[in-house]
Amino acid sequence: MVFSSLLFLCIFLPAVLLLYYASKNLTYKNIVLVIASLLFYAWGEPFYVLALLFSSLVNYLAAFIIEKHAGTCKARLALCVAVAICLGLLGTFKYTGFFVENINFLLGTKIPFHGFALPLGISFYTFQTLSYTIDVYRKNCKVQRSFLKFLLYVSMFPQLVAGPIVRYVDIENQMDNRRVTAKDFEEGILWFVKGMFKKVILANSAGSVVSLLLEGDLTLLSAGGAWLGLLLYAFQIYYDFSGYSDMAIGLGRFFGFRFLENFNYPYISKNVTEFWRRWHISLGTFFRDYVYIPLGGNRHHHIRNILVVWFLTGFWHGASWNFILWGLYYALFLLIEKKCFGGKLLKLPCWIGSVYNGIVVLLGWALFYFTDFKRLSQFFKTAFGGSGILIDTLTKGEFFGNLFLLILLFLCATPIFKICADKLKEKCPKVHAILTPVWIVGVLLVSFTLLVGETYNPFLYFRF
Repeated sequence: MVFSSLLFLCIFLPAVLLLYYASKNLTYKNIVLVIASLLFYAWGEPFYVLALLFSSLVNYLAAFIIEKHAGTCKARLALCVAVAICLGLLGTFKYTGFFVENINFLLGTKIPFHGFALPLGISFYTFQTLSYTIDVYRKNCKVQRSFLKFLLYVSMFPQLVAGPIVRYVDIENQMDNRRVTAKDFEEGILWFVKGMFKKVILANSAGSVVSLLLEGDLTLLSAGGAWLGLLLYAFQIYYDFSGYSDMAIGLGRFFGFRFLENFNYPYISKNVTEFWRRWHISLGTFFRDYVYIPLGGNRHHHIRNILVVWFLTGFWHGASWNFILWGLYYALFLLIEKKCFGGKLLKLPCWIGSVYNGIVVLLGWALFYFTDFKRLSQFFKTAFGGSGILIDTLTKGEFFGNLFLLILLFLCATPIFKICADKLKEKCPKVHAILTPVWIVGVLLVSFTLLVGETYNPFLYFRF
């Protein structure tokens, strides 16, 4: 089940909200949310609910052992066992095929492997459960003694299958002390509708052109078509993922939870370092706090630490060499920015920095998009003139036919509309109060119209 589906919007969400607000106390509300979350997860893959429950139970019990034997070898052992089990579970489902394939290639063996279906959200909930256990070990948070509440933290359907990665320390107080005001609900609607706008109207529209340009025979594609397809993919993945995160934040508000923002206009960045402070913030902070700093951070083995973190960041996204290459590609540019030219790349004039960052990020999305190196190689060959065709009729038609969409994609990637809305609210609050519900209703009507007849409408990050 996905947020941008009529089943979720018209049946699941209204039913959960009705039951939640009809519940007389917080315990019953938590029970409603846990049951709803497990149903939400089990809708497409009922068997893999067991993996979620097992991972939750392991970390729940490990935290008790860590608390009881704090500062001893038993606490360290409990932490190591929890980490090993959770990463082992993730590795089994996500990376077994990758390792078997590479062993067969390198050694000439024929180890049979038919593959596992990847449980939805396993990359996200594995990191969430581990962050809790590690924080208990570090004494950054208290042990959650109620398994119901801990399971609620892990399985909460707004952020379960595609993040953001919610850390227990950020919502610890909200587990026992939360209530929803009219303002919270209003803000939740605004967040959710903004996410719907990004996903259904912007990302899906861009994605239809991406498939047309990049999924066919790349030898027949013009250079202009290659760059247009890549540009639209850059917008598609941004609006798809940030749209999901916004919808998750909005849904969280409906139930009294405040999740941290996961994207902060990354495409306005002036360098790669800034870009990764603005993109998928929850993943970046996870690797910073649980991998980069423990390895030594900026103080010891700085280059090694960056390479390790970005190798893992790439590999986390998928069991394929292109993702590893994509991660190391960013490690290279981050090292160049920090170690070369006296840090001048971090101080480029505004427009030059934007162009530099845009080119680096755009080329990086090519590495991310093409899992097949032959197609990746052909794409770069085509994009840099290898086909001998600068622009073709298809590309012209798609460019001019989607010119308004392109302008909207560019503008919405900047804070210009937010700045205008804030100024309007300050200068003309009555006009702002009238236009806001009009915008909400308009987005919902257009979104529902586009969703009618859709049979497959996933979020791109579900595959990670």
